[in-house]
Amino acid sequence: MFDAFRRLIAGPAESADWRPVAQWAKARGAQFKRSRGGDGFVVEGRVGARSWRLEWGPPQRSYIAGHELRLRMELGLPHDLNLLVLSRPLMEALEAGAFEHYTAQMQTRIDDSTPEEMRWLVMFPKTQLAVDKAFKQRFGVVALTAREAAVWVEGPLAEGLGEASLGALADDPPFVLMSLRGRLYLRLQLAVPDVQVLSTMLGLFETAAARAVVAAGGAGERPESGPSTATTAWQTQLTPHDIDR
Repeated sequence: MFDAFRRLIAGPAESADWRPVAQWAKARGAQFKRSRGGDGFVVEGRVGARSWRLEWGPPQRSYIAGHELRLRMELGLPHDLNLLVLSRPLMEALEAGAFEHYTAQMQTRIDDSTPEEMRWLVMFPKTQLAVDKAFKQRFGVVALTAREAAVWVEGPLAEGLGEASLGALADDPPFVLMSLRGRLYLRLQLAVPDVQVLSTMLGLFETAAARAVVAAGGAGERPESGPSTATTAWQTQLTPHDIDR
């Protein structure tokens, strides 16, 4: 009720102009839809045989302020393929939060009251990768096994993250890439959904998806087309849904 009252006071959210985003989605053969309440949007498309879902709106994680960009793709990966890349300032903040959470409550066991990102920083070792110093200064990587982390990150994904560090991730916003329960997820604090940033993040996400399948040893289905930020139309017959709450 209070959310509806605040929206009424603030004026209609439908006045937001998402036409550039809608045009960007259409150019890729994807479907655009405003979210319920008009405070964000959903774009759904396909790459090869796999569908992807992009959402922009209110955050679903407490470590993200303002608005959040979310991407997810079902890859059929093994559920024990636990891979995580996150911006280093966020990693350090979550580590501090985890320490405070568990010591303040005198807990000796990890429970599910905190997000996976925080728990994994406690449960899994940080990996030593063959990446340059700039990457290590900007990002942290944890995984269940060092081999899977190396296959996932080293090479194309590290290069893509390095390029994004010069643009969309230049100011080290809260950023997460992770595989969880067979899916790949991306989260980014993003105040304004600029189409160039959306395109960059989608291209980076494709790269991460392709490399996650390789890291899994081919257990999932590899996307048929390679990572790209070009405007080739990706055909989709998905029915748009509202943003998950």
